[in-house]
Amino acid sequence: MSKLIFITGIDTGVGKTYATGLIAKGLINMGFKTITMKPIQTGCDNFSEDIIEHRKLSGSELTPYDLDKITSPYIFKYPASPHLSAKLENKKIDINVIVKNIELLQNNFDYILIEGAGGLMVPINDSFLMIDLIKKINADTILVSTPKLGSINHTLLSIEALTSRNIKIIAILYNLFYNLGQTITDNTLDTIKQFHRGIPIFKFFKEIEDPFFSVISNHKKVTI
Repeated sequence: MSKLIFITGIDTGVGKTYATGLIAKGLINMGFKTITMKPIQTGCDNFSEDIIEHRKLSGSELTPYDLDKITSPYIFKYPASPHLSAKLENKKIDINVIVKNIELLQNNFDYILIEGAGGLMVPINDSFLMIDLIKKINADTILVSTPKLGSINHTLLSIEALTSRNIKIIAILYNLFYNLGQTITDNTLDTIKQFHRGIPIFKFFKEIEDPFFSVISNHKKVTI
């Protein structure tokens, strides 16, 4: 059975897509059959730009699962949170469709990496948040953080939300693309470490620190 890992972030635009592609690349290079998903994509027309980016970063071609929209069943044109983007197209996101698509992939891959949209408390529809989807599919998580101002607060709140729901955080990825200078970058990282409850933290920019893949390849198997 596949290992499900949900890549979430402390906010939108923190590097979840890039992180997902790099994680896929590392797992593929280790010999694991790996596929990524972007269940809900907004600000796109017809095909998920993030899936294309995942494949590019991991050195993979688009798969039949991509072309059949199994890896990205909901795509909306308006660049907003999923519930609003869907509403503007008179559509509603059905969580069961996403779950079914994950189940279709589970017997064919060692790892399924699922990239969320925005942060944990982004509404998917009128009754479901992104964190509710993570809980429903029983996925472990990787949390993408940055040195941007406000990141300490957003990171610790995200950790609190996940742990309060008994959702495992495998690791925190600290995205150095958003470098606001050494003082803020170092202090933000040190402060997160001080309050991070023993969660492994790894820096990344163009690549992810190698020890990360030892951690990720040893985490538990999960099923929906």
